[in-house]
Amino acid sequence: MSKQVKAITQPPESLLFPKSNYRWEDSPDPAKFSECVHCGMCLESCPTYQQTGLEAHSPRGRVYLIKSVAEGKLQLNDFFAAPVNACLDCRACETACPSGVQVGALVEEARGQLYKETPPSGFSGVLNKFFLRGLFPHASRMRMMSGLTRFYQRSGVRYVARRAGLLRVLPVHLQEMEKALPDLKTKPVLGRVETVLAPIGPKRARVAVLTGCVMDAVFADINEATINVLRHNGCEVWIPQDQSCCGALHVHAGDRDMAKQLAKRNIDAFLSEEIDAVIINAAGCGSTLKEYGELLKSDPQYADKAHLFADKTVDVSSFLDQLGLIPPKGEVDLTITYHDACHLAHAQGVRAEPRRLLASVPGLKMVALPDSDRCCGSAGVYNITHPEMAGELLDRKMNDVPSGCDAVVMGNPGCMMQFMVGVVRHDRSEQILHTIQVLDWAYRGMKQSKEGGVRQ
Repeated sequence: MSKQVKAITQPPESLLFPKSNYRWEDSPDPAKFSECVHCGMCLESCPTYQQTGLEAHSPRGRVYLIKSVAEGKLQLNDFFAAPVNACLDCRACETACPSGVQVGALVEEARGQLYKETPPSGFSGVLNKFFLRGLFPHASRMRMMSGLTRFYQRSGVRYVARRAGLLRVLPVHLQEMEKALPDLKTKPVLGRVETVLAPIGPKRARVAVLTGCVMDAVFADINEATINVLRHNGCEVWIPQDQSCCGALHVHAGDRDMAKQLAKRNIDAFLSEEIDAVIINAAGCGSTLKEYGELLKSDPQYADKAHLFADKTVDVSSFLDQLGLIPPKGEVDLTITYHDACHLAHAQGVRAEPRRLLASVPGLKMVALPDSDRCCGSAGVYNITHPEMAGELLDRKMNDVPSGCDAVVMGNPGCMMQFMVGVVRHDRSEQILHTIQVLDWAYRGMKQSKEGGVRQ
């Protein structure tokens, strides 16, 4: 009864903030920004504030700006856009906040307003039109891109381009990314691997796997490892063929319309059959999938289905930990340290599970990484749109990696690519690995040497 009365008496946003300068759907929720008491507990957790010391580039500063637009004190202009777009959306502030302010959702909603008010142009416009709208949402185009990249790497074109200095026309950070890009030895899983794969041993669960866009194009071997580890743990694995990009990069960029289209496509694909869980091996994707309910809250047809889908979504490390891992027997002779991907640790609260899984691998030695949950600077495409700040954060992260480590392990492809750039930039020797790769080696009985070679 009390909830019904509250729903009736709660004034609409237009009455609460009649002078609001937000003019588009999905404006920042007053219930979220009103919870901030500006206590400052978030300040030291924020990477951009740590680097700049600027109040506007702190979580509470951004919340204040977001509220100011709702109050009509500030316009949707460059003064507002600069700190909002400079946010990494890493959610570290949410871990630190005693009031539970959802800063990430507020920033994403604010970016949605900016995207509608001033559509991206220039470099941002090219990035959005070519990659976010033209490439990532289309699995066939991603497969084509993966094939062209393999051709570039294997045909000798890469060798010629590097020897002739052709890559020097690119900005330095993109040159580093080209050098760090791993050799694409495995073709994308979606459309190649069987749609349904039987469990190895007694069946314990039926799960669906999101193959992703960048993950399947660049790290298809990790998708294969994910499938193998799940099967070794008694899972029947289903790979929906109609699935698409999760929309995480679109939400971060403010393109909420495209993100909603992709969310609906995934909901229809994954809820078309009975499953126990939707398995994710990319932290950024998992975070967005779990927030489909927030993204589609105003859609009468999909709001309830979005919450059902989100409830089934789980990171692969968390799922295996909950299911009860069947301990692998193969030995992995490596000393590793573990990096907490922001959207796994802060957004999903998954911290202990990957460490428990890794601790079950025979021969593996783990050492702690200082400030393991501080952002590495990847943050979707942040390392492309804000290379200077991303580079500073990456340098700090690489300096924190303990000496004597053979590998740095994590659960997100964006972080992996950023760390690979760090290895190139700092002339380091560490392997950059996904948690599931290490488990896969152990299940396959593949000996992993410190030099990076795999042998049976």
